Order: sequence, then structure tokens, then C-alpha cells
Amino acid sequence: MMAIFRDRVDAGKRLAKELSKYSNRPDVLILALPRGGVPVAFEVAKELNVKMDVFIVRKLGVPGNEELAMGAIASDDIRVLNEDIVRSYQIPDRVIATVAANELRELERRERKYRGDHPKPDISGKIVILIDDGLATGATMHAAVEAIKTKHPAKLIVAVPTASPDMCEFFKDIVDEMICATTPEPFYAVGAWYGDFSQTTDEEVCEILNKAKNLPSE
Repeated sequence: MMAIFRDRVDAGKRLAKELSKYSNRPDVLILALPRGGVPVAFEVAKELNVKMDVFIVRKLGVPGNEELAMGAIASDDIRVLNEDIVRSYQIPDRVIATVAANELRELERRERKYRGDHPKPDISGKIVILIDDGLATGATMHAAVEAIKTKHPAKLIVAVPTASPDMCEFFKDIVDEMICATTPEPFYAVGAWYGDFSQTTDEEVCEILNKAKNLPSE
């Protein structure tokens, strides 16, 4: 199995080509899902010369099988549950509430760390492009989509370097535009298609966001 992308920077540059029609537009806002989506989104924002920020979402993992998402939470009290997973694993409400409370603490920590005094971006009336480094279960992105919709963007686009064909189809139905640069089958996992898929650190996220303050360049 061959990697499609060298790393997240390479993936971002490739994804930017799919989004070239949004170049140099003041009404476009790219929102990255941290942490892995941030280096991808920065390359896209740089290529398109548009504004970029982060949108923080936390996956709610099934206790004992944390990689499996039973849902996700986003800022402003948005919670999305995967009812099929909740039913099949018979997860009681109190367990969901405990997991959500723990993830909320991490979400708030990241908001403080990444944003500092920087206000949240104004989303209303903007063309919003949500970016991550890939989609596996899609739970985190689904929560982000639902949260962004409450802010009334003019148009909502999800763009990722790689995802399963099923995921791309799912999001096509709930956003205005879905862009998957690659849809390998069988999909395996997001990291399978990257040569370097090392974890993005908080420090790297802060450094990239600092650089992003200079976008768009005049």
C-alpha cells in the first residue's frame, strides 16, 4: 500500500488545487479542525490567500473503545450523537454525560491555548470551508458541520485530502459542497495514506495560527 501524501503540508497543497475557485475572496473563511487539520488548512489558506482560523470539536469515544466515536461536541453546547453506536453498545445517558463533560474540559483548554485573547471568527454570511486531514468515522466533522450551521454561513464546504467513498457521499447530503481529493478503497484509516502522519502538537498549532494572522496577504 503506497502513501498518497508525503505529509500534511503536501496534502494541503494538493487540496488547495481542488479549491482554487475560492482564491483571493474576502468572504471566504477556512476553519481547521485541530490538531491534524491545522497544517493542512494553513497550506490551503496560503495558496488561496484567504483567512483561516480553528474550529474546536471533540470526539466522544465509546468507553473501553475510545477510537470508536459515539458522537462529538463542539463549542456553544453543540452535541451530535451516533444513535446507531449508542443503541448497539447500549450506552446509558449518564455515561455519555460523563464522557461529554471530560471532553468539554479539553475543548475549553484548547480554546484558551489556541485562541488566547483572539475572538472567535464571525461566520455569519461567510463561505466557510471546514478542513481536516481526512475522514474516518466522520463524527468530529459532523459535529463541526452542525455547529457551523447554527451560525448561518452563506455556504458550507467540507474539504479533506482523503476519505472513504461512503464518507464523501454522507457529507454531500448535509453540506453545500463536499471535496475529497482522494477516496481510496479499501480505506483502512486516514494515516494509511500519509508517509508521515506524526501527531501535530499544541505548540505547532499555536505557531501555525500565529502565521495565519497575516493571511490574507495584501
